[in-house]
Amino acid sequence: MSAAEFRRYLYPPDHPRIAELKGMDPYTYREFAQRPGTFTGGLVEGWRPLYLDEFRGITEDGTLRAEVHPFAPARAGEEAPVAAMVAAARELLGALDDEGRRRIRHAVDAPEWQTWANPEFMQFDTGLRLEFQSAEVRSKALALMASSLSPEGYELAHGMMLINGFLGEVVGLETLLNEFSYHIALYGDPDPRAPWGWQLFGHHCALSCLVVEGRMVLSPLFLGAEPGEIDAGPHAGLSAFTERISLGTELMAALTPGQRQAATVYRRMVDPAMPPGRVHPGDERHLAGAFQDNRRIPFEGVRADGLSDGARELVMRIAREFVLPLPEGPRAARLREIRERLDETWFCWIGGHQPGDVFYYRVQSPVLIAELDHHCGVFLDYDTPRPFHVHTVLRTPHGNDYGRAYVRQWQRARR
Repeated sequence: MSAAEFRRYLYPPDHPRIAELKGMDPYTYREFAQRPGTFTGGLVEGWRPLYLDEFRGITEDGTLRAEVHPFAPARAGEEAPVAAMVAAARELLGALDDEGRRRIRHAVDAPEWQTWANPEFMQFDTGLRLEFQSAEVRSKALALMASSLSPEGYELAHGMMLINGFLGEVVGLETLLNEFSYHIALYGDPDPRAPWGWQLFGHHCALSCLVVEGRMVLSPLFLGAEPGEIDAGPHAGLSAFTERISLGTELMAALTPGQRQAATVYRRMVDPAMPPGRVHPGDERHLAGAFQDNRRIPFEGVRADGLSDGARELVMRIAREFVLPLPEGPRAARLREIRERLDETWFCWIGGHQPGDVFYYRVQSPVLIAELDHHCGVFLDYDTPRPFHVHTVLRTPHGNDYGRAYVRQWQRARR
């Protein structure tokens, strides 16, 4: 099924789902979306208290294994492009007025890191909203992203922003869904060695990037798309997650029948066997999304130490796809870390695994959580998962989301 078939599921322009949002700006919609008793209001009520919890990190059972993230400066050849990042961050700060610089900056370990979210409605007004900034500021914000990510990673992340803008054009909600309906914030002082970072978040694109002593952490990292393809205009042909989707089905095909059965924790995307709450109204099957920084996520499915060599390499190829946004050096470091824990890595699946099926999968180890989920429509009119709306999440469990484990060790060493 072509992702471009999404047009069959467009709401009529006068449908209340679209019509009641026409003409709203992000701040008006923010108040509208928080109404008690509504779908979006319920999400806000559930998420708002969680970011105030002291950060510990995602674990399997509540036991934090701090030893899995020992800090040391980057090895030769694995360094982040810190000099270029510092230059880009200073260029961005230089393009702002005093009020903009005040709003965009936070302490390196500030709880504001944890206010990111992926829906289209604004929950926390952290940092600066790019759509209300000058063209120069927007350009320099994109330049900071480009300086920090691999070329493929920048294309992917910016592609989510472009698809968001395309969605806004298609449904006529350009004031809420556009290329720059995102917040950007800086944490710490841009420095060649000391910890600092940046964060961009908004609908279907949320990146948290921290560097210290040449090491880089790029998580949480949320990328999603509705629809999954731009089928018209200057960016026609841009599509999302083709490789991540195909690698999932390849891995299922590489398992033995018994392993496939063990990996499949639920046969249906909404399964009667699921416990209450397993399908979240906003995250659906995702477990490691926004505001889940301290969640307990048990291992499920099959463990990689019992898989064939070919299947184990497919697990690594999935991991590589999820860490592809990292620059070459930090990506090599991250893949080495993931491979060292490959025997402790688990793979689980929900849904079908035949061509055309929709599904959820998770690759999880003490140092990695990578999730992909097919979702119901939000701005498209369908209420069972289809191929047109996909979410992906990358996390670093056991305390190193936002690079927090590295920051804490770096700070302790200097007391």
